[in-house]
Amino acid sequence: MAAIPLYQQFADQLAASIHDGVLRPGERIASVRIASQQHKVSVTTVVRAYELLESRGIIESHPQSGYFVREQAQTGDKPAARRSARQDNPAYQQSTEVDVSRLVLATLKTIQQDGTVPLGSPYPNPALFPSQRVTQYAGRITRSASHSSVFDDLPPGHPDLLRQIARRYLENGLKVNPEEIVVTVGATEAINLCLQAVARPGDTVAVETPTFYAMLHAIERLGMRALEIPTDPRRGIDVDALERIMATQPVAACMVMPNFQNPLGFQMPDGEKERLVRLAERRQMPLIENAVYSELYYGNAHPSSLKNYDRTGLVLHCSSFSKSLTSAYRIGWAMPGRYREQVEKLKFLNTLTTPTVPQRAIAQYLTQGGYERHLRRVRRAFAQQRDLMRHFVLRFFPAGTQVSEPEGGYVLWVELPAGADAMELYRRCLALGITVAPGRIFAATNRYSHFIRLNYSYPWSREIEQALKLVGKLVEELAA
Repeated sequence: MAAIPLYQQFADQLAASIHDGVLRPGERIASVRIASQQHKVSVTTVVRAYELLESRGIIESHPQSGYFVREQAQTGDKPAARRSARQDNPAYQQSTEVDVSRLVLATLKTIQQDGTVPLGSPYPNPALFPSQRVTQYAGRITRSASHSSVFDDLPPGHPDLLRQIARRYLENGLKVNPEEIVVTVGATEAINLCLQAVARPGDTVAVETPTFYAMLHAIERLGMRALEIPTDPRRGIDVDALERIMATQPVAACMVMPNFQNPLGFQMPDGEKERLVRLAERRQMPLIENAVYSELYYGNAHPSSLKNYDRTGLVLHCSSFSKSLTSAYRIGWAMPGRYREQVEKLKFLNTLTTPTVPQRAIAQYLTQGGYERHLRRVRRAFAQQRDLMRHFVLRFFPAGTQVSEPEGGYVLWVELPAGADAMELYRRCLALGITVAPGRIFAATNRYSHFIRLNYSYPWSREIEQALKLVGKLVEELAA
């Protein structure tokens, strides 16, 4: 059978988005140039695809205005592609019981104390985000609502928000049906539900090391064991090491953060992402992808996700608006692939609903536009502040200190000289009104005793500079 031409594949994907309601009659679609950039195809491919869709009566061109979905779009049946979419170190080889939640909770409580310099905070600077505008939308919705009931909040989520999330993925080059999405109370709930859907108490779950502690919390909460896989600060999880370990013991699932991982900040190369997904396919191992930082990239294009390479529904993709739009409303979502029905059922059993008003408020904000402009401003700020933080850490901290080079997000991973205990540094900093995140909370074992994570999302100030000087002096004392 002859291969389907690329322009026809692209046309079929766009037609499916229109059929699914992601793009509605009368709405403008991306220009040829922007679509070429978003989907990483040539301008000629996009032009031929648009011409094909015009000939099918699905879209139409308006002189000087671009292309629009026809008011009476003849989408017909979904394309075949749419119909089938549902269908070396021994220290790393032992799984570990997880018990980090008490330490994380204790450190988070100190981080939020008034007057502290929040270098250890896991949250972005709230002043950068349009929370007030989203809250205004929520207020209008609340005042205008004549009546509502718990049935309005039932899974999978409000249709307006589901469509806007799907549209955002389409703009970034990934075709998503709104029906694939389940709205959750933040990404944390999405991760917990996805893990609960694919593994059982006592199972072994592979994780990056170091890893974001929310992943470890999910494993701990469900009574599972963590298998820490070596993770390169530039390339991400070691796929070869994972495959070797899987040959010796069962692994129920793998949890990763391929884009701007917290705390390392790397962007996993596309080739490595695809290798990981293909390994998952061969082993029939679910992959839980935490994508909460994917919008906070410093490069010219949105990074791909594991979902881009998923052919069999084994990737359970989790994200939220908390790190990119507003943390005032904990609105996240999961795209669980073949496990969608289980996740929706677990969502209902665990928390019953996600409140509708915040969902509708965020959907209205996304509909009104301005999200991409807001993100560009945030990305520029974070990239500039990353460079400042790296410069001053290397300047103020003693010789032997090494720092990461994040490609997105807002956290820096710092390796201190041998002998500088991060927990003792954390305690001494706290006494001076400064917070840092000790490396101990980023692993199931105490393998990062001389590492810390720093937050650079806050605008550079004399206060932050002075705080870094003090931390540097403390590190020097501890290392001596």
